[in-house]
Amino acid sequence: MKPIDLTLTISKSIPSFPGSPKPQFILWSDIKDDGYNLELLFLSSHTGTHIDAPYHFVKNGIKIHQIPLDRLIGKAILIKLKKLKNSQITKQDIMIFEKNNGIIPNHSSVFFFTQWQKNLQKENYFTENPGLNKSAANYLISKKINLVGIDSPSIDLGNDSSFPVHHILSKNNILIVENLTNLNKISSIEFNFTILPLKLKDATGSPVRALAS
Repeated sequence: MKPIDLTLTISKSIPSFPGSPKPQFILWSDIKDDGYNLELLFLSSHTGTHIDAPYHFVKNGIKIHQIPLDRLIGKAILIKLKKLKNSQITKQDIMIFEKNNGIIPNHSSVFFFTQWQKNLQKENYFTENPGLNKSAANYLISKKINLVGIDSPSIDLGNDSSFPVHHILSKNNILIVENLTNLNKISSIEFNFTILPLKLKDATGSPVRALAS
């Protein structure tokens, strides 16, 4: 399989999580005056397709620069579940997938394709997105999952501001990748993934370049 880019392009116009700043690309140098072009970037560390380190929700959780590389590269399982607004991904959903496709091995990385990404430009993208419920999160914990990715802006339901699934996964040292795109282009259940954050010291998150192959 040719590499598939699972990453949203960061620009001034990319939708941002409510309360987060819009990305800014500030011209700093140009060829005419300085001999080269250079811009400054101002953006949240959780802009676009990004990874959450456990430290995002856990005081003593690992930070972005502490994530081992072997947790960011490997084999993943893709679970395709069409979910509408405010729809929960449940333990039962995952178990039905396993019944039809085989048991998810311990220590796997799991990606959820809900088709929600198509709503990126809609007003309800951040407020009514589907997400995992506690039963699904706890089931993944029982399997000692490495990383959970999703094609929505949050692993939690958009209408739940208490972020219960973030807390559950982060307390168990599970990495979270959000705002993935192009998961529909992955034709197999199992695929190779690469998630590359910037190596930002002490950061809670980072934009990533996410790839499937």
